[in-house]
Amino acid sequence: IPQQFMEIEPEMLAMETIVPVYFAVEDEELLSIYEQTRAASASQGSASAAEVLLHTATANGFQMVTSGVQSKAVNDWLIPSVEGRLTGLGGEDLPTVVIVAHYDSFGVAPWLSHGADSNGSGISVLLELARLFSRLYTYRRTHAGYNLLFFASGGGKFNYQGTKRWLEDNLDHTDSSLLQDNVAFVLCLDTLGRGNSLHLHVSKPPKEGTLQHAFLRELEMVVASQFPEVKFSMVHKKINLAEDMLAWEHERFAIRRLPAFTISHLESHRDSLRNSIMDRRARIDTKALTRNTRIIAEALTRVIYNLTDKGAPADLQIFTDQMQIQQEQLESVMDWLSSQPRAAQLIDKDSTFLNTLEYYMGRYLKDVKQHHVKADKRDPEFVFYDQLKQVMNAYRVKPAIFDLLLAVCIAAYLGVAYVAVQ
Repeated sequence: IPQQFMEIEPEMLAMETIVPVYFAVEDEELLSIYEQTRAASASQGSASAAEVLLHTATANGFQMVTSGVQSKAVNDWLIPSVEGRLTGLGGEDLPTVVIVAHYDSFGVAPWLSHGADSNGSGISVLLELARLFSRLYTYRRTHAGYNLLFFASGGGKFNYQGTKRWLEDNLDHTDSSLLQDNVAFVLCLDTLGRGNSLHLHVSKPPKEGTLQHAFLRELEMVVASQFPEVKFSMVHKKINLAEDMLAWEHERFAIRRLPAFTISHLESHRDSLRNSIMDRRARIDTKALTRNTRIIAEALTRVIYNLTDKGAPADLQIFTDQMQIQQEQLESVMDWLSSQPRAAQLIDKDSTFLNTLEYYMGRYLKDVKQHHVKADKRDPEFVFYDQLKQVMNAYRVKPAIFDLLLAVCIAAYLGVAYVAVQ
């Protein structure tokens, strides 16, 4: 049933309805109303006319009433993002590795869009990588010669608008930015919470001799030597500017000629899981999420510290003992992320979620700050509305024929009483 719902969800999003459509969490009260309504309609199929009339008069009906005023379009909407960094050792002109994940979710009902896999899993991996590398960068002997820039972007489900405007601000409106000169590569994290496959999505296959090609090679080697159960592949897809929506977040960077790719367990960007209210916490396989985090962390470390060229064996496990990936931490972060709806129109600069995310990143990174931009409603064309959540009350009512039948009974009673008195 969840899969069937996810398949029709895009059609529901595109559908224009004459009457409002409401979505609710299934609970005992809602199921009770449904069962009573279904029983009332089912019992009329094979009954006689008298039985139908009597049942119609005595059955319970429900009147659904919502509170709140009519929704209005919101003119200006802020898209907040959060960035932080770890500065490398050895001068100012160091290459920069950028690690990106969008935090917002999407579905047919914003208040039910919890986005566990897409993209709570990506944010979980980003935060765990920030924790691991902050420890490595604490000690001089493990302080690498790369800047690490972490970016939790907003508006990802709306054509990666937070990333687009962040790039504009860093590349067009400032002279001092880690994105300005020497970007080694940009790694985007998207849907990493389940399955036994990993795909590196690229707009242009990396050239041999580049650091992004070295990262691809390290990923292949780590998977083959340490996680043979995982199917790994590179998926090449050119950017299609004719489409309204970009496929993956790395395409925003590729358009600005920055080497970038996205790692995901999904083989296609069209997978319905990425935009569904059925993407819940229960669908996350924490062991798979922990394993994927380790694969990415191991490959990234081998690249940054140039371990392969230094003769480190392919099956060398870097993150063990005190430096191991913390599955409990990943679980708690996933619980926190998927316990709340994160649709873009629900997250503003004062939201508790955003402030908590900024605080969490601030525990491990330097220069952590929020980045706010106004949504560009033409890319793609969309309108946000207020009044997205309303309370609906179900009142138990009798049908109009019940009043008529009651009036007839009262009249008959009065008639009998009158005759008796006479």
